Order: sequence, then C-alpha cells, then structure tokens
Amino acid sequence: MNRADLVCEGGGVRGIGLVGAVRALADAGYAFPRVAGSSAGAVVAAMIAALQAAGQPLSRLDELAQKIDYAKFADPTLLTRIPVVGPALSLAANNGLYRGDYLESLLTDLLGDLGVRTFGDLRTGEEPQRNAWSLVVTASDLSRRRLVRIPWDLPNYGLDPDEFPVARAVRASSAVPFAFEPVEVSGATWVDGGLLSNFPVQLFDSTDDRPRWPTFGIRLSARAGRAPTHRIRGPLSLAFGALETLISDQDAAYIDDPCTVRRTIFVPTESVGSLDFDITDEERDALYGRGLRAAEEFLASWDYPRYLRDCRGIATEV
Repeated sequence: MNRADLVCEGGGVRGIGLVGAVRALADAGYAFPRVAGSSAGAVVAAMIAALQAAGQPLSRLDELAQKIDYAKFADPTLLTRIPVVGPALSLAANNGLYRGDYLESLLTDLLGDLGVRTFGDLRTGEEPQRNAWSLVVTASDLSRRRLVRIPWDLPNYGLDPDEFPVARAVRASSAVPFAFEPVEVSGATWVDGGLLSNFPVQLFDSTDDRPRWPTFGIRLSARAGRAPTHRIRGPLSLAFGALETLISDQDAAYIDDPCTVRRTIFVPTESVGSLDFDITDEERDALYGRGLRAAEEFLASWDYPRYLRDCRGIATEV
C-alpha cells in the first residue's frame, strides 16, 4: 500500500470534486496517515480520517458523501425568514444568514457511526505533536487575527485537544463569513479557515532529510489560465464575490510554486459556485467525475523520486 499525506482545498459544494479525486487515489492503493483541509476540504478530510480510524475502505466515502443534502446547508435563522428585510436583520443580529446546525449535526451522526466523536478518537500514537492526530482542520480566528490549526492550537485556548468535537471543528472551518454564523470558542470568534489559508498544502511539510512519504494536495480549480467570469447581482452577491476573491488569492505565494504545482491535483470546478446549494444531481455527478479524472491524470505522471530530487534536493537510487 502506498502512503501520502493529503491536504484538501475548501470550496463549498464544489467539494464533491474532492470525493472523486480521493476515490481515484484510493483505487490506486493509497492510504493517508494524515489529512487536512479547510471548509469543504475539512468535511472531506474528517470523513477520510474517520473511515481509516474505523478500518473501513475509503470507497465508502462515496456513500457518506451521498448522504449530504446540500439544500439543507441553507438553514436560515429566524430573522432570515422575514421577507425583504430578513437577511439584513440576520446579518446585523447573528452575523450570518444561516445557522450551520445541519452540517454539525450531520457530521456528528456520520462520524459517530464510525466511532469518531472527538480528536482523541483520531490519535495516532506518534510523536511529535504534528504527528499525534490523523486529522487537522483550519479555522480563522477573527478575535486574535490568526489561523487556528485544530487540534494543534487548542491548548492556546485552554482546551484539551482530545476532548474537542471533530464536528464542531469542521463547522467552524466551514463558517463562511456573512453566510453562516461564526463559532464562538473560549471567547474567540472562529470562521472559515479559507479566509486565511484555503489550501494549506505546506501544513505537514518537515525539514527532515528525507520525508517518509509525499504530501498530495487537491485544489478545486483548473491550472493557471484564463479565469471564468462570474456575474455580480446585488449587495450580497458583491460581498460573497469579494470574499471569494480574497480566499482564492491568499495562498498565491506558494500555490504557484512549481514544486507545489507538481504535487497538486487540479479539479476544474468553476462552473459551480461554492454556495450553490441547489446543485442538481447531474452537476454533482459531473464534479465527481472531474475529480476522478483529474486524480487519474495526476497519478499517471507522478514521479516521487524525481520530486525528491528536483524539489527537496534528495538524491535517489536509480
């Protein structure tokens, strides 16, 4: 069996593309000792970690993903339901149009059925701390203005990492500002991890002379080229457009690095918006298929010894 750490980019409902890519990697014999993600990437990463902890095949990820009803993500607050003025009132009072309860409840059930409730259930038994858990998700702490790497940074909030609910962490990582209510943790306000790092592919990188295995990244976008044009309709559309522009650009310094590109699977998903909760079955299938094909194409050209030589300066035996 091949091993690789895996980092999944955020992207709302476009995360279906991640599931297709993971399926292709699993079919090729890969297992993932450590997985990480932001937002939708955190959702997929959590399900991967739980399946592996339960000794279940990663092919079951398809089954779990099918249980997600994307229309229910838009669980409006009571104020949002008020005609015309409701959304504005909800933003002012609750800092979000939707509660985010559906996602946390769904993950609590799905992960719980696999025996995973807290990060303590995902202990690896390894040291140092960066190897101690099989899952890391990111959130953005607006109060301290920093990226939170859960569970690594939980002691900084006076919390025991092993007691913190995985579903709560993923909810915080997925709390898109303006769309979903923030998550309050120890007096701090946490929102979507993508706000500060939507593709933390460097999370597991080490300075070891020779890494034990590679880290793969999955991005929910095509390779660099002409970007698609999205129409802006009204103030809320403008706010979300500004937010997505910020999220898509904040990791540019290392995303465009040739060695990062070499270890990244690019899944073209631009035809679907991250908050398109009314996505059709046909669109879901198309996203899944794009992820599957993108990973298959990546594996056809992946050369780990060459990557080590060119990107890490590590000579390998011929």
